[in-house]
Amino acid sequence: MPLFLIKRLLSLILTLLATSAVVFAVLEFLPGNAAQVILGETATSESIAAMETKMGLNQPASTRYLSWMGGLLKGQTGLSISYDTPTAQLMAERMQVSIPLAVMAMLLTVTLALILGIYAASQQNKAGDAGVMMFSQFGLAVPNFWLAILLILLFAVHLEWLSAGGFPGWSADDGGGVGEALKALLLPALALAAVQTAILTRVTRSAVLDTLREDFVRTARAKGLSRRQVLWGHVLRNAMIPVLTVMGLQFGNLITGAIVIENVFVLPGIGRLIFQAIANRDLIVVRDVVMLLSALVVLINFLIDVLYALIDPRLKAGHAG
Repeated sequence: MPLFLIKRLLSLILTLLATSAVVFAVLEFLPGNAAQVILGETATSESIAAMETKMGLNQPASTRYLSWMGGLLKGQTGLSISYDTPTAQLMAERMQVSIPLAVMAMLLTVTLALILGIYAASQQNKAGDAGVMMFSQFGLAVPNFWLAILLILLFAVHLEWLSAGGFPGWSADDGGGVGEALKALLLPALALAAVQTAILTRVTRSAVLDTLREDFVRTARAKGLSRRQVLWGHVLRNAMIPVLTVMGLQFGNLITGAIVIENVFVLPGIGRLIFQAIANRDLIVVRDVVMLLSALVVLINFLIDVLYALIDPRLKAGHAG
């Protein structure tokens, strides 16, 4: 494995360890007794003590942290106080909604942003460029929860093409199916993709314009290649490094930022789970979900580093020695 990938892998491990320590410490130092918060002010001292034992709060913080990390390494997670179910099972069920939602939103984002960004760059300082920039400005200005409400009013209430919320499930046994499930995720995906499309469109346009000024582009044009051939055959690949950077950050944001959208559309995803866990003071679920989301973001950025080497061979050459 190239040296730079080994360094990235070590960085990933250290980042996850640091993240776990921060997540544990933040929840540890929250004001108030977690057991009493869960049971309420009228709880007796005996019931509070029993809840503390169940939650492991009667043990030192260092012991609880090491026990938590050891469990995660073994694939074992805590037991939700609210659901009386292992958090791993809860998260696995909810990720069946959140991951497809994030993937759908990302596909919409990448498709629209690359088309609009490349088009805007090819029409620099023309009407097409101005139109794309105006669209991206609108996308940046509109909050995704407000756009979600507008989409519901238009497509669910007025046109009655799609449902206003809920999730039918992926199988016919649940009363849904793949087609029905994808339809239920379409409006949430559009609401999530709007802001990300606006950002990625601007990044793509800027990266393409910068690459068009490189010497190899002039050389390709001098060889008789058309502007379209140069744009799609040479410029786009070299412009993808900054675009990939933003795409990696965006995919993480789509997963972690779905809390509001999932609640607007009443989707049983990971965002709604953590919202309910916070409302129920279920700190065990909050801790494990935040750790899972942090790990996903770190892993996605590691995969982006791997893609860098595949797209730009200079990175492998520069670190191989």
